[in-house]
Amino acid sequence: MEFKDYYAAMGVARDATAEQIKQAYRKLARKYHPDVSKEPDAEARFKEVGEAYEVLRDPQKRAAYDQLGSGPPPGQDFRPPPDWASGFEFSGAGHAGPGEEQQFAFRGDASEFFETLFGRAGFAGARGPRPRERGEDHHARVMVDLEASLEGGARTLTLRVPEIGADGRPQLRERTLNVKIPRGIQAGQHIRLAGQGETMPGATQPGDLFLEVAFAPHRLYRPEGRDLQFDLPVAPWEAALGATVAVPTPGGVVELRIPAGSKSGTRLRLRGRGLPSQPPGDLYAILQVALPPADGEAARAAYQAFAAAVAFNPRAALGV
Repeated sequence: MEFKDYYAAMGVARDATAEQIKQAYRKLARKYHPDVSKEPDAEARFKEVGEAYEVLRDPQKRAAYDQLGSGPPPGQDFRPPPDWASGFEFSGAGHAGPGEEQQFAFRGDASEFFETLFGRAGFAGARGPRPRERGEDHHARVMVDLEASLEGGARTLTLRVPEIGADGRPQLRERTLNVKIPRGIQAGQHIRLAGQGETMPGATQPGDLFLEVAFAPHRLYRPEGRDLQFDLPVAPWEAALGATVAVPTPGGVVELRIPAGSKSGTRLRLRGRGLPSQPPGDLYAILQVALPPADGEAARAAYQAFAAAVAFNPRAALGV
């Protein structure tokens, strides 16, 4: 995926004020508007400028975009870090304020870069009016430890709230919340905090805050929905001959039978040992055959004896 330098697209510095960005957009939109422009690449440039303005005009999107830095060298593939937007508190669908320009919405589809960062919900053309009786909803993606789902309970979370400072540039304000994590919550699910969204003038009630849950890497387990999986090292003789081994589960150590003839990558299920749910998830042990090192005379002799005793060609399937 190609990195988009939105500042370069608009011809402004990275520390440009909101007013400077608006002026640059007005100038470029007039220059490249497909209905009036004679430039050969007018439509493509108009889309590029509109997409850049959609990000840089919004202090929330701009602050999140700035966390990516200047991007990789030209021509190099770009992938954002998986947790790049974690902890940012964004407003909801958005709306144009009094006197704010409505013509900035760009034509056609957003770029892959834009949709990867902000999704289709961030596309300017999708904005709708905000209900007058309540403030806007806010949302944030938060990283919690897996134990929060396994056990439930309160966690202290710090959100970064982008806003425009007195100098017209985006800045981040921290907001700390004490949040009760429901037992069994899965990655991608939301926690609703009623009344913790935005309070707007004239609204009778504030909006809500929706927290999308993501899990921080765990030293053992990898969640997949309500299931968990982990790598289980086994010795070659345990995999070949079969064995019963002790394995860690969220509920404590249990005995697991390894079938004879098992290979690396074999998945063994421990039913009901995943995330608590109705029904509970399962825990999958992914076998990884671990070779003992030949770091001594006795170990080397054992390997040599094994090689002499067993006719085995690991590359037979390659025809060699």
